[in-house]
Amino acid sequence: MSREQLVVQLARRSFQTGKTKPLEYRIHQLKSLLRFISERRKDIADAVKRDLGKSENGTELFETLGLEGEIKLAIEKLAEWAAPRPVEQNLLTILDEVYVQPEPLGVVLIIGAWNYPWAVTLQPLVGAIAAGNAAVIKPSEVSAHSAKVMEELLPQYLDKDLYPVVTGGVSETQELLKQRFDHIFYTGNCTVGKLVMEAAARHLTPVTLELGGKSPCYIDKNCDINVACRRITWGKFVNCGQTCIAPDFILCEPCIQSQVVEEIQKCIKEFYTDNPETFEDYGRIINQRHFKRLMALMEGSTVAVGGDSDESHCYIAPTVLKDVTGESKVMKEEIFGPLLPIITVSGIDEAIQFINEREKPLVIYIFSNDNKLIKRVIAETSSGALLANDCLVHFTVSALPFGGVGNSGMGCYHGRHSFDQLSHLRSCLIKQLKMEGVNSIWARFLLLKQVNVSRLRRMALLATLAGLAAFLLHLNPIKYLCQWPNGPFRCH
Repeated sequence: MSREQLVVQLARRSFQTGKTKPLEYRIHQLKSLLRFISERRKDIADAVKRDLGKSENGTELFETLGLEGEIKLAIEKLAEWAAPRPVEQNLLTILDEVYVQPEPLGVVLIIGAWNYPWAVTLQPLVGAIAAGNAAVIKPSEVSAHSAKVMEELLPQYLDKDLYPVVTGGVSETQELLKQRFDHIFYTGNCTVGKLVMEAAARHLTPVTLELGGKSPCYIDKNCDINVACRRITWGKFVNCGQTCIAPDFILCEPCIQSQVVEEIQKCIKEFYTDNPETFEDYGRIINQRHFKRLMALMEGSTVAVGGDSDESHCYIAPTVLKDVTGESKVMKEEIFGPLLPIITVSGIDEAIQFINEREKPLVIYIFSNDNKLIKRVIAETSSGALLANDCLVHFTVSALPFGGVGNSGMGCYHGRHSFDQLSHLRSCLIKQLKMEGVNSIWARFLLLKQVNVSRLRRMALLATLAGLAAFLLHLNPIKYLCQWPNGPFRCH
C-alpha cells in the first residue's frame, strides 16, 4: 500500500468518526490555522523569497493578509452558513418543515499552485475545514521551499490525521489521483486540469478547477489613459506577471498605442526604478524552464519596452511588445510572466469579436468612462469575471465568487462560496404522521381535477386577508369601523 493511499485512508477513517461535524471543532481548527499564519509569518516569507524572489511586504500583501481575512470571515459567519436554510413552500407542504441543510462532503483533495503557494493552497482549505470535511493538502512541488515549510509546520497546528500534507512531484500526485475523494480542488493550468478531471471521473468525484487563460484588457481611447496604464502596469507585473488573473494582453485602437506604451514605460520606472533587477519588490521567474518558455514567446514580436533578461537569475524585465497579432507566438498560450503584448483593433466591435473568437478567459478587463460601453461588454462576452477600470482587486472581495468558465475553469470559491462549494446542500422535508384524511382529500382533489395553482394562491391570500380583518374587528370593532373612510359609520 502506497504512502498516499495510507494517508487518504487515515483521513477518511478520521472523518468517519464524526469529529468534524460540531461547529466548535471546525472553529477550533480555523483558529489554529490563523495562529499558524501569525506565528510562522517569517518562515512563510522566507520560503516565498527563496521560491519566487518576492519581498516580505509582497508576501504579506498577496499571500497572508487575504488568507487571514478569509479565516476570520469563516469563523464569524460559520454558524450562519451551516444553519438550515428555509425554502419557499407550496400548497402541498405548507404545514411541513422544508429546508436545505449543508453537510460535509467527506475527504477533499486540494492541489495547490506555485505562483501564490500559500494563498491558493490554504484558501480552499479554509472552506474545506469550515464545511466540516477532511482535506489532503498537496502543495506544488515547483515552489519547493514553501511546500517543505507547509509539510513540516502545518501539522503542528492542525489535526494531522484530518488535514495531512503530502509533498512530491508528478508520481505522488498521480498516486493521489488514483484514490477516491469526495471532491478535488485543483489550481493550475488547463493541461493538468484535464488530467485531474479524467482521474476524478473514474470515481464520479466532482471537481473545482481554478485554471487561467488569456485575460484581455480593452482600453477605450476616451478614458484617462494615464490612470488606466498605472493600474494595468501594477496588475500585470506584480509577482513578475505570474498571476492567473493578470491582464494577458491589451486591445486598443492604433491612435492611442504610442501613448499607452509611453505611459506604461513611465509607470514601470516609477514602480520598479530604472533597474528592476535590483529592486526588492520585483520578483523572479519560478525556474529556468519557465524562463526559456517566456523568452521563446517573444519571438516574432517587437520589444517596445524592457526585454532585458538574465537566465542565471531567472530575471526578465517588465516588457511591452508591439506589432503583435492574433497569430503571434505570444498569443498562442497563457503568458504567465512579465510580457505585455499590445494588439490594435478598430474599436469595441472588433475587440468583442476578438475576445469571443477565443476561449472564455478567467477575467475581462475594460477601461472606459462610458458605462454603456462597459455594460455592452458584459452583455456580449463571457468570462469568469469582468472588472472595469482596475485590475486584480475583485479577488479581494469575499462576497464575489472567484472562478472561471469553460476553458478557464469550473466551480468557484471565496467566503461563503468556498463553504457551499465544498458542502452538499441536502434537501430536507419533514412531514407529520397526522391528518391523513386531509392528505387523502388533497390527493383526490389534485388527481381528479385540473388545478389552477395561481388561482389557489390568490384564494389562499384572500382567505388570509379576510381572517386578518376579522381578527382586527374582533379586537376593537368601533375603532376600525370609525376609521373606514367611506363606510356607513361616522364617529363624532
